Amino acid sequence: MTFTDSLRSTITALRDRYPQPRSAVIPALWAVQEEEGFISAERFADIAELLSITPSEVESVATFYSMFALKPRGKHFLLVCTNVSCALRGSDDIVERLETRIGPSGSTSADGSVTWERTIECLGACGYGPAMQLDHHFVENLTPDKVVDLLEHTENYLPGKGSAHHGKPGAHEAHEHHSEPTSEHEESDSKKSRRRSSKR
Repeated sequence: MTFTDSLRSTITALRDRYPQPRSAVIPALWAVQEEEGFISAERFADIAELLSITPSEVESVATFYSMFALKPRGKHFLLVCTNVSCALRGSDDIVERLETRIGPSGSTSADGSVTWERTIECLGACGYGPAMQLDHHFVENLTPDKVVDLLEHTENYLPGKGSAHHGKPGAHEAHEHHSEPTSEHEESDSKKSRRRSSKR
């Protein structure tokens, strides 16, 4: 199966943004994964043809980064942090609940709605652990019961799809990135930093 016209156009446009076509390998892989859910071995050759490189070069990038799925996943992807900060706050209980409900890391639910994995490295949400990423969005302050609720009402935890905040009002639950203040504490720190800068 070849690329759809829209996907081919997307990758061509990405390629044309760079002086060297090979620089578009990662964006091209993202584009394929976003449209098709994963990156098959067949796509290594398709991307390589558009970028004028070899399939092995595309494969080496796709297999190096854990963010790329090389086999089919569920509709949604959960990445659970098991690094030290989250582990100290109970991520083992989160993993145990997911293993009971779905299966070991890398498993997909029977209805095909969710695939989950445990992390190799930290997700960077240490102040609000245990934490996970649901697709590209953080869900934090996890408990085993909250994970069950998430599995049963996944869309409610996605921004714009329902109530992204569960638990006490103002809880730091779901957001896309940590680049902007997302809690009263962080906002306060940000304002203090700006005041200090203005005095210099």
